[in-house]
Amino acid sequence: MIYLDTHAVVWLRDGELDWLSASARREIERQDLFVSPMVILELELLREIGRLRASSESIVSDLASKTGLRICDFPFPLLVALAVGENWTRDPFDRLIVGHARANDESPLLTMDKEILKNYKRAIC
Repeated sequence: MIYLDTHAVVWLRDGELDWLSASARREIERQDLFVSPMVILELELLREIGRLRASSESIVSDLASKTGLRICDFPFPLLVALAVGENWTRDPFDRLIVGHARANDESPLLTMDKEILKNYKRAIC
């Protein structure tokens, strides 16, 4: 399983794959894709401030139909307990998104975020 960061969801949906390494492309083709519910909230906030045109629901649903993307249902209280330990960032979205990947056997997280790449050993791009 691979978790997707928020921007990865948008770029994959739009077919913008140039930023992916060859190994990351292979992994997303072989693995099940997941997102934290926090990605959905972040997508919607980006729409509200005008950085995205489509709703979070349409973005996630479109990518789900193309790739089988699923929303992780890891229990939120346990996730928050893990996210508390991600003290390398003040971004609550990043903390929870990384926490979700970490909660599921240190799963890979597809991201271009430099801080996540630096601080989460299973981050890939």
